[in-house]
Amino acid sequence: MHYETLTYDLADGVATVTLNRPEKMNALNSQMRAEIAQAVGRGGEEARVVVLTGSGDRAFCSGQDLGDGTGGLGAENTERTLRDEYAPMLRAIVNCPVPTICAVNGVAAGAGANLALAADVVIAAERAYFLQAFARIALIPDAGGTYTLPRTMGMSKAMGAALFADRISAKQADDWGMIWQAVPDADFDSHWKARAAHLANGPTKTYGAIKRVLRASWANDLEEQLELEASEQGQCAESRDFVEGVVAFTEKRKANFEGR
Repeated sequence: MHYETLTYDLADGVATVTLNRPEKMNALNSQMRAEIAQAVGRGGEEARVVVLTGSGDRAFCSGQDLGDGTGGLGAENTERTLRDEYAPMLRAIVNCPVPTICAVNGVAAGAGANLALAADVVIAAERAYFLQAFARIALIPDAGGTYTLPRTMGMSKAMGAALFADRISAKQADDWGMIWQAVPDADFDSHWKARAAHLANGPTKTYGAIKRVLRASWANDLEEQLELEASEQGQCAESRDFVEGVVAFTEKRKANFEGR
């Protein structure tokens, strides 16, 4: 499939989706949102891990393209865009059956920051920063930000980030638990590629179960979560990868997981 706002590369079980509007700091327009949803869905079918990153060193994604000519800035169009374009894109990432990594190569602002936080794992270059810029133009965090921020960094930090709209450096985001890891710029590319390769060679179906049980824990009480754990673990224990993992452990060798 041909994409106009991003590139899609599949190699060694890793689908890399690269936002490719560097002249706009990879800002999100209507077409890009649709293409991200399609590309991530495609990756979930073809690959064992999906990576979302941006072209160039300047920006991962600067957020909504305010110059996008697909509609006005009024209330009706804003609500429609969030419901019809942002929500499907975010659901594609969150519900992807394989692990998702966001490799934040530069600025992640507004909806771009929250696009990144939708991934299972966020790895950022130290040059990067995150910015909940919404209050600067009299808006609330969207693109799932009101859901992910308090869950990743706690209510007090989330509230400050939303109200003050200050930059949060990659190192600070790492320290606060907002992201998985901040990596020195010189090591960034090799590091996220190694992390993606690790997941691509892992027990893919088990990773899907991990995603489901951890996300479900926010809504479940203890008894519900214990029951879900038992059910999902039972299914994992039936897999060929579980047998391989146990045999490899007893033979003191690296497991050769098939992802099934």
